[in-house]
Amino acid sequence: MAMDEFSVIMEARKIVRAVNPTAIPAPVEAYVERVGAILKIDMSLADNEPGWSFDHKGKKYICVNGKDSPERQRFTICHELAHIVLGLPSEHQEVPSSSYVKRAQAEIYCDIFAAELLLPFGLFRPLADKAEISLVSIDALANRFNVSFMAAGSRFAAVLKAPCAFVFSEKGKVRYGVRSTALRDAGAWIAPRIEIPQGSLSAKLRGGVACDGPEEIEADEWFQHWERGGTLLEEARHLDRFDQTLTLLWFEDEVPPPKRGTGRDTEIEEDEDVLLKELDGVLPWPGKKRRR
Repeated sequence: MAMDEFSVIMEARKIVRAVNPTAIPAPVEAYVERVGAILKIDMSLADNEPGWSFDHKGKKYICVNGKDSPERQRFTICHELAHIVLGLPSEHQEVPSSSYVKRAQAEIYCDIFAAELLLPFGLFRPLADKAEISLVSIDALANRFNVSFMAAGSRFAAVLKAPCAFVFSEKGKVRYGVRSTALRDAGAWIAPRIEIPQGSLSAKLRGGVACDGPEEIEADEWFQHWERGGTLLEEARHLDRFDQTLTLLWFEDEVPPPKRGTGRDTEIEEDEDVLLKELDGVLPWPGKKRRR
């Protein structure tokens, strides 16, 4: 089959529908059984080897690093299930799990697939919509679904009806931003590779300033070519060990209307060199191509 993000999500949701999970966290073992794979836990794998899959005598095996955290093992299992179901070759890079380098498209597709299995849209969205917009809420969802904070945060922002965004930055530069439908429709674009805004809470935390969030910041500090005005609430967390910053942005009320005379209300196309877009749970339009 032709491979794109839409088809990957559809294949994952076929498995979710077949298993029909009703309990949280999602039943990874049931997914493995549905695909007909055999799961092995390996304590001999190196720290930078989360797992792999292979065929042997007509059977499909998934081997997972038993020294990894439970949430990482679950993600690895679902990632390897994607390789099996989608028929994509492994292009794993030997990099630290904490580093978000540019990855092969096949691996990104497998992450998309894994997120769909671990955070089933029908189970996750109702809980996200009921939750307060905060990092604490994301922590709670991550714990409940037994996934990483990064996965839960990206999904949280994307599925919310409220105008919200989750931004991941590394070494002071934005790596990717996931936005809710309300922000996408309003053209709120967070460009990859830009510096964290100097006056933001995120920049203060990275600079070692103790801050109690959330704080207010003008929307055009974060959003590129933003002509609607308005003030965002910003909450952030800095991981000093990896020099990574996690930022949650939202409008307390609705997205401000366009200012008179601007005439600009269009979505700026995203650069393809963006990471972890897979964790949003929102279906892209089939066959839509992005500009390089």
